[in-house]
Amino acid sequence: MSMSETQMIRILLADDHALVRRGVRLILDREPDLEVVAEAGDGAEAIALARTHDIDLAVLDISMPRMTGLQATPELLALKPGLRVLMLTMHDNEQYFFQALKAGAGGYVLKSVADRDLVAACRAAMRDEPFLYPGAVTALIRNYLDRVRHGEEPPDKVLTPREEEVLKLVAEGHSSKEIAEMLFISIKTVHRHRANLLQKLGLRNRLELTRYAIRAGLIEP
Repeated sequence: MSMSETQMIRILLADDHALVRRGVRLILDREPDLEVVAEAGDGAEAIALARTHDIDLAVLDISMPRMTGLQATPELLALKPGLRVLMLTMHDNEQYFFQALKAGAGGYVLKSVADRDLVAACRAAMRDEPFLYPGAVTALIRNYLDRVRHGEEPPDKVLTPREEEVLKLVAEGHSSKEIAEMLFISIKTVHRHRANLLQKLGLRNRLELTRYAIRAGLIEP
């Protein structure tokens, strides 16, 4: 097949660090079949760009302000059902990995070895093959089985999307008034969501909510 016949893979890249985006873009754009056509600084921007751009693949950082890669993935897939998603992260963390799979991502690439793994992961995603960084599988399965054995595996989805949004903003340190303004809801509604979160998750205060949000991959530690 000649170069002109090669199917170009159009990529949306989302990371809140411009320097990381530039580095990742350099890795991808030097490949003849990969092209970054849009760049976003957070998940909400990625969704907006997906509405206006023709894309085949989204490469998303897991932890971003406003909306994480984990939160953006289901919305992107609903918007573009044929889209493939890769998670890019600095965290070698099995919890994030399972969250990414549940969200609908097809692969998980560590930033520390992106120059080695990212191109292969992009091509695997387009073939509908999952991509796991080397050495991850054994550790992930072992940790997952340990958690199941000890009854620690959390239910798949205990929170509504709006409760997740409130939890993320509470954990980031925003006041009820700020959250109400950001989400265009009343302070009373924010208080109700907070009470529901504490009750559902069996937690007592903001500190415990923040710890939960870090474990769930909603904010970076």
